[in-house]
Amino acid sequence: MPRDYDEEENESQEENEEEQPEEEPEESEEAPEEDQEERDAGEGQEDLWSYSTCSGNKKAVFIGINYAGSAAPLNGCHNDVDNLHTYVTENWGYGDAEIKILLDNDEDEETQPTRENITAALNWLVEGASQNDALFLHYSGHGGHQQDTDGDEHDGTDETICPVDYEENGQIVDDELHEILVKPLPRGCRLTVIFDCCHSGSGLGFLVFKDLPYTYNTDGLVKVSSSAGHSIEALKAAMQAHSAGDDDALALAARHLSLAATGEADAAHELTKATRTSPADVIFLSGCKDIQTSADASIGGEATGALSHAFVKTLTETSEQSYKDLLGNIRQILEGEYSQIPQLSSSHPIDTSLTFII
Repeated sequence: MPRDYDEEENESQEENEEEQPEEEPEESEEAPEEDQEERDAGEGQEDLWSYSTCSGNKKAVFIGINYAGSAAPLNGCHNDVDNLHTYVTENWGYGDAEIKILLDNDEDEETQPTRENITAALNWLVEGASQNDALFLHYSGHGGHQQDTDGDEHDGTDETICPVDYEENGQIVDDELHEILVKPLPRGCRLTVIFDCCHSGSGLGFLVFKDLPYTYNTDGLVKVSSSAGHSIEALKAAMQAHSAGDDDALALAARHLSLAATGEADAAHELTKATRTSPADVIFLSGCKDIQTSADASIGGEATGALSHAFVKTLTETSEQSYKDLLGNIRQILEGEYSQIPQLSSSHPIDTSLTFII
């Protein structure tokens, strides 16, 4: 789909031959630092990355894990994969020859969502990627968190996804996902990622691809990282966790609050911006904030992930939407029914008024 981008024209001013008397500059109020950061995010960086037209090769990976027979089974993850697979193949030109589906009810060992098979599928997804290609990844299953070891997480934890064999072979950490999925991509290659995750301990959970440096509000502006903002977010999460009786989420919120107070949360955000910006065109939709829970729901009599349902529903009803409208409509569908707030993030600053494409 073609995109039109406005380019600012440089204006030149003719010099006056006669010297003009110098005038006192008028006093003007400086824009608040946070507003200025929102306007200037990415200014001057356009030569470092490119949008993808999504007109090249298309590949996709779908992963759905219900963990049947485990201590924390889910119900809707296979349905999520079915629904997302149907949507992208019928509407966006993804062919089954370039799609891998991993489900834990499959008898074929090669398509079981084990740690080894997931890692292999993700490597296959990005292999041979070129500018204007379109890659799509959908994961529905448990998410978790582990202690951050490299200082790039503002809440002090690395987010994870949980393969079906995670108890034996470990979880997959977001830093590893970034190394596999984002780092190898060339300039102008699109990777769209949708994670609809539930925490393995309680059937509810949190996971966001925090290694992407830009996250957006529904007004289309980049969220500004500040100690005050981190503190407010952590306090809200703590109150929600306390009301829900979720001790794990409460402990995570307390840690986030501590890091905000010491300035470590801001430092982590700056490290992420410095090391995780990519020349590729990476877009990520997560089911909730990293200190919230994402619901395994029943909608219309079908078990489903709330984000997966809302994503397909709004785009089926209105096929052409801007990134800003898509985020707002997804949140509106879930508002009142679920406490989670879906998040939109990217590897570079994006114009959220552009039409969403995959």
